[in-house]
Amino acid sequence: MLPNSYLSNADVNYIDDLYKQYQSDKASVDFGWQKFFEGFDFGSGKGIPGSATISEDALKEINVLNLINAYRTRGHLFTKTNPVRERRKYTPTLDLANFGLNDADLEKTFNAGHELGMGSAKLKDILANLKATYCESIGAEYLHIGDPIKIEWLRNLMETTKNQPNLSIDEKKQCLNKLNQATAFENFLHTKFIGQKRFSLEGLECLIPALDSVVHYGAELGVNEFVMGMAHRGRLNVLANIFNKTYSDIFSEFEGKVFQDDQFEGDVKYHLGYTTVVKTPNGKEVKIKLSPNPSHLEAVNPVVKGMVRAKLDHLYNSDINKVCPILIHGDAAIAGQGIVYEVVQMSGLEANRIGGTIHIVTNNQIGFTTNYTDSRTSIYCTDVAKTTNCPVFHVNGDDVEAVVHTIKMAMAYRNKFNCDIFIDLLGYRKYGHNEGDEPRFTQPLLYKIISSHQNPREIYKEKLIARGEIDAEIANEMEEQFKQLLQVTLDDVKQNKAPESKLKIDDIWKDYHFPKKEDFEATTKTSFDAKRWTVLAKAINTIPADNLPIKKVQQLYEGRLKMIDNNQFDWAMGELMAYATLLDEGHSVRLAGQDCERGTFSHRHALIKKEDSESEYVPLQHISDKQGQFNVYNSLLSEYAELGFEYGYSTFTPNHLTIWEAQFGDFANGAQIMIDQFIASAGTKWGQYSGLVMLLPHGYEGQGPEHSSARMERFLQLCGNNNMQVMNCSTPASFYHALRRQLKRDFRVPMVVMTPKSLLRHPKCVSTLEDFTKGSFQEVISDQFADAKKVKKVLLCSGKIYYELLEKQQADNRKDVAIIRVEQLYPLPEHVLAQVYEQYSKADFYWVQEEPRNMGTWMHLSRYDLPFSPKYIGRKSSASPATGFKKTHDKEQAAILEEAFA
Repeated sequence: MLPNSYLSNADVNYIDDLYKQYQSDKASVDFGWQKFFEGFDFGSGKGIPGSATISEDALKEINVLNLINAYRTRGHLFTKTNPVRERRKYTPTLDLANFGLNDADLEKTFNAGHELGMGSAKLKDILANLKATYCESIGAEYLHIGDPIKIEWLRNLMETTKNQPNLSIDEKKQCLNKLNQATAFENFLHTKFIGQKRFSLEGLECLIPALDSVVHYGAELGVNEFVMGMAHRGRLNVLANIFNKTYSDIFSEFEGKVFQDDQFEGDVKYHLGYTTVVKTPNGKEVKIKLSPNPSHLEAVNPVVKGMVRAKLDHLYNSDINKVCPILIHGDAAIAGQGIVYEVVQMSGLEANRIGGTIHIVTNNQIGFTTNYTDSRTSIYCTDVAKTTNCPVFHVNGDDVEAVVHTIKMAMAYRNKFNCDIFIDLLGYRKYGHNEGDEPRFTQPLLYKIISSHQNPREIYKEKLIARGEIDAEIANEMEEQFKQLLQVTLDDVKQNKAPESKLKIDDIWKDYHFPKKEDFEATTKTSFDAKRWTVLAKAINTIPADNLPIKKVQQLYEGRLKMIDNNQFDWAMGELMAYATLLDEGHSVRLAGQDCERGTFSHRHALIKKEDSESEYVPLQHISDKQGQFNVYNSLLSEYAELGFEYGYSTFTPNHLTIWEAQFGDFANGAQIMIDQFIASAGTKWGQYSGLVMLLPHGYEGQGPEHSSARMERFLQLCGNNNMQVMNCSTPASFYHALRRQLKRDFRVPMVVMTPKSLLRHPKCVSTLEDFTKGSFQEVISDQFADAKKVKKVLLCSGKIYYELLEKQQADNRKDVAIIRVEQLYPLPEHVLAQVYEQYSKADFYWVQEEPRNMGTWMHLSRYDLPFSPKYIGRKSSASPATGFKKTHDKEQAAILEEAFA
């Protein structure tokens, strides 16, 4: 007998409980434990007392089971996944001695082999099986998932194949072909365009056969479309050898022979997107899209997810297996960029769910010049995956068959469970961050190893020749033919024989164009039938008796019904009726943001909850049988990722309204990268259109620096070349018409709206039925109170400050002061302002604003050659948007009004 020296009391108690379970319900116990208990007699049948000793053979069986579990749990730490470096050392190791076993046990037979599906087997065979499955070119992290069904599915998939590839000869030839394309393409660019940046894929050429395989295999599983996002490294290779972007187009970009016009300014070649259709070996056509992206790493991730969700909602009836997103990360970026965490947390949310994303990390073990040990605290760059229980595979990038085997597992898992999965492709970066950089400045030892390391194509070619699976002559011929193709294509480009590269716009946008100045000056009809408008107003404010919310909400809805009788509609009604009328016309509306179902200021209540059950009712989903979709979502507490998601969504929904609302306007600065790099500039950089609407609560009410300003000056500074609209509406009807106009023109640009807070309940901030149903959006609203013949002072303003100016004008009966509201700040309606000047040509013009002088609209006005030169009235320049003291705020606000009417 052997004392329980290798078992803790907890272990013994666990086995005791398991044995009792085995006695009462044998089938409920794992197969390996069944065989273990069958093979040994525990005497009394009362289980294993904690103080008892266990026979040496029984203990060894338990130790082998522990060994199996250790390989499953920690085998990934001892793999051969790094092609150019030794793995870091981890303890305890998987040595037999750490499990109460030794070399003398290798020839012994153990029932524990049943746990691996081997039956009773010698320890040496069990060990060989475990090493092949968990410690070769593929490392697997999956036991943290927590879902027994997913764990068992992955375990069976790996252990039945020993996690070893089993590719057909045709698949192997295709792998070599794609590796050859990837390698030869990079070599060709390196020799023909010396010194030009291309952000080479060399060291991770396996990405090309990986993407090729996932597209083909995914198509077999029923995927119709793939949408991909990636950074610049390897992008040209992916465009050429996965998306079939012509080599002549790419060479033309190197030669500077690219499409340009007054509105399309373009971007560097390694930021561009592409859309195409590829045909699989089985003849199925699959659409693949690579989203354009900026240098800001990982920023494209939520954009891709939003694009996929839009396709699912409007093209595939929410069949999540029809569209598959693939996000390609860098190792330093996935560990260091917070947007990754935001996007991962989105994956299971109702507002953002898309059926799982395949994440591929092109891990070259360095970030620009920073070693991986300085880039993260975690063991792996992919450890963010564990926050949402995603499986992770680590693969040696030099073993292309292992890479293809893993990507197929990932595709199958994604389509089976509709969850995210991560693949960490370990390779290296042959040159510096770009081809003109010297990596030996910072990593001399690593680059000494890399300089003598064979590329993946040569490694695989030699492996296939050694196996006798391909002839050396054929392999060399394949390489030579591809080089000749590239050379002929380059010659044609240099001699201007190649077709001109043109800007390609997605088909969904074929009926739309990029706007010119005159497009904004044209009046767009946004009126609506008054009778139908009233019917809709009643419909969206009538709650079924079986869905009644708490009394306060009932009273709010009753108050809205009274607005119909009184013909006085507030801001919330104006907004909701814009949605209702668009829905009634067949458009869909999606509204997402923090707390936007109710509204930050409790004004919207677009979704109501039944008092006694919290079941949900959305009135705007019940206006007619033929209406468009209406969806409103409270988002996760994110600006960067959520705004990116909604932007991506809007790029595929030109005929629908996509809206993101900030909790407070200044919170948009948490998404500044998305605003700068996508919303403001994607049209002119990439020809990527969007009609996204941003709602940013704005207004000075003494709430302090963080809840006063939506930083309109930042948006106005980004405006140029008719790229977007910035609005600061003053009435419900004005906002209503602005929203409707967004879908009534033959062009789309983003619209940023400074939305009110105190005006939501201001008694004068109301509109009538006629204001909504007749006419159109007014860029400028004139003064109906002032006497034009007497006016000596014209106060130009926008938004909330108007009502304070109006109150003083009325109180003092100042008919000699005209208050003109500019509802659209960009594009500034110069032609309308010229008409205002004609009306008041003898008066002095002022711009009045609540914001400090260095903020708001004032500095924006200096860009224009107006027929008048307005003077400034407002707060003095400040580092902070607003004071934190209410009394100071009141004093400053009063001073503005005094100066305006002095």
